[in-house]
Amino acid sequence: MSSDDTRDVLARFYDAMGRRDGDSMAALYADHARFEDPVFRLQGADIGRMWKGLMARASGFTASYTIVRTEGDRGTVRWTAHYLFGGKRPIVNVILSELRLEKGRIVEHRDEFDFPRWAAQALGLPGRLFGRFGWFQRAVARKAAKGLGLPPKG
Repeated sequence: MSSDDTRDVLARFYDAMGRRDGDSMAALYADHARFEDPVFRLQGADIGRMWKGLMARASGFTASYTIVRTEGDRGTVRWTAHYLFGGKRPIVNVILSELRLEKGRIVEHRDEFDFPRWAAQALGLPGRLFGRFGWFQRAVARKAAKGLGLPPKG
């Protein structure tokens, strides 16, 4: 793939996110794709289920993005999500995504964000106190996966 082709796929993915179109996002993943972030580690169709569930549940969701670089079949995107966690707690989450494509579809997607910062915004005092601890992150990941009907992060 050329860098321009990669840029086009990334723009389609993040434009769909901005529209909260989980179906279009899911369609851009290859069947054997892998996704990982501080909360989820998923493969295949579970990735699409995650995005569909998150987009359907997101209250007040908006996203903006910048394609930082593309090089062949790889790209880096910095994006910011704004939403209300649980319908009441305002979240601003800055994410750095690294993606790899094959034949115009995403096969690897890794998102990185500051989990303790997110936890403080989303969960209040418990998040501020415990967000940096692995046991707390694992508990949040299990609850999130269960809520979306997905396998827990292993």
